[in-house]
Amino acid sequence: MRRRELIALLGGGAAVAPSLLWPLATRAQQQAMPVVGILGISAPETIGDRLRAFRLGLKEAGYIDGENLAIDYRWTENQFDRLPELAADLVRRRVAVITTVAGASLAAKLATTSIPIVFIATEDPVRLGLVASLARPGGNLTGINIFSSELVAKRLELVRELLPSAARIAALVSPGGPSSEATLRDIEPAADALGLRVQVLNASTPREIDAAFATLVRERVGALFLGADPFFTSRRVQLANLAARHGVPMISATREVPEAGGLISYGANIADGWRQVGVYAGRILRGTKPADLPVVQSTKFELVINAQTARTLGVDVPAALLARADEVIE
Repeated sequence: MRRRELIALLGGGAAVAPSLLWPLATRAQQQAMPVVGILGISAPETIGDRLRAFRLGLKEAGYIDGENLAIDYRWTENQFDRLPELAADLVRRRVAVITTVAGASLAAKLATTSIPIVFIATEDPVRLGLVASLARPGGNLTGINIFSSELVAKRLELVRELLPSAARIAALVSPGGPSSEATLRDIEPAADALGLRVQVLNASTPREIDAAFATLVRERVGALFLGADPFFTSRRVQLANLAARHGVPMISATREVPEAGGLISYGANIADGWRQVGVYAGRILRGTKPADLPVVQSTKFELVINAQTARTLGVDVPAALLARADEVIE
């Protein structure tokens, strides 16, 4: 039935079958449901815990995916040159809020000045040019800083404490990744202060990870320092398998790596950060302006040690370090 005919029937007082009205009511309800867009880098199947935390945050704010909210995902699959295209696609769809991770945030900011954006930043968002200040973000962006890139020196201190005889380590970064520049900027001076030499290796594909391991094994480095890049989180099983095969102690920023078999991680509780982003997205859907939501600074950091991996590698974890750990995987 055409819309004009339906209006005529209703205007004339004619009875309309419920079977005709029900699809129309359902369609109107669907159209009224707000849509939150996620602009991400890693494939969704590699960050399931984080997405569950995001939906939990939305639920805390009163929104449930599929009931009174829809979530629209856009993933670059580590192809950073696709970020502008995918950000523009979400803008064309006129989503109510865009949530972004790390390097995707700037692409979203360049794509729109009107749609609210909630970001997860891996370093100071003021330095990155995302907001004017932490307390008063201004504009259409706010979010959370999880300090991944700003904890490089702390992770190196853990390497020194865990492996006191190591003289040289390899740092694996993903060129063009959201944290590579900050890692390269901070790791050399931090290593110098600890008497460590650093060999930088690059990898942006699974094959390049294999090649990087071949190099670090040939060079006999004492440990592998993973840059805080979503690509490495998505490839954590490959990395853990290679580290185990070649007997390489590996330290990372995210707990997913020791959970997969890496040795140790130290960084913000990223799942809690995603939950906070969900809460902020929900508050914005309820009418709060991004400019009125101060940027949250992570205060919850976690040290995770895989004790089974340590035993396999023959690494004697100091008792003091075990005592400080938030989780010891056996």
